[in-house]
Amino acid sequence: MNTEKIRVIAFDADDTLWDCQGHFEVVMQNLYDELTPWVDRETAALELFSTERKNMRLLGFGVKAFTLSMLETAMRVSRFEMPAAKINEILQLCYSLLEFPCTPLPEVEETLAELSRRGKPLVVFTKGELLDQEHKLERSGLLKYFCHVEITSDKGEVEFRNLCRRLDVQPESLLMVGNSLKSDIAPALSIGCQAVYVPFHVTWQLEHAEHFEHRRMVQIEHFGELLDIIR
Repeated sequence: MNTEKIRVIAFDADDTLWDCQGHFEVVMQNLYDELTPWVDRETAALELFSTERKNMRLLGFGVKAFTLSMLETAMRVSRFEMPAAKINEILQLCYSLLEFPCTPLPEVEETLAELSRRGKPLVVFTKGELLDQEHKLERSGLLKYFCHVEITSDKGEVEFRNLCRRLDVQPESLLMVGNSLKSDIAPALSIGCQAVYVPFHVTWQLEHAEHFEHRRMVQIEHFGELLDIIR
């Protein structure tokens, strides 16, 4: 990694700046519990994953897409036998995902503050539903550290190239920091960006990817290690 070339640092949001997937996991476990009269928990999980994957093309990412997939799975797997009251409980739990506390993960705010003090332009580059992601960023209290926020329906090579174009930087001058090898790291590296991979303890199944190494990627275990990489 050539840190001297870095002009802008871009950050993923969910599970990089704050815990998101952990809240989704709680709601998913509730669905598996409710489906035990019909299938075992492992089968319920596979059914939900299958539904989410099927719906991805039309619904994309975010709480709304997740909610529809949860309800569809509950009704299909229970053969429409699940009581309406139980369906409503699942719906209300999904609604709660629109308001969970976006408390910054350890070392995040201190690191962003120091990078800002050092004069590094910081941006958010995340995917998901627009209002949901905007509200999470506001709840986190971190918005003040970023000069640019970009929320997109997906993150691939095209989206990374568009980000570089809008920021007026060459790909090699952009450093992407994120927890997903699939959507944060691999597409950034493929167009010539640099990357820092910060693994999170839980990963959404649709974001799973085989681990790899790359000369323009560094893996860290603690967010504060960024300060040792970026001077």
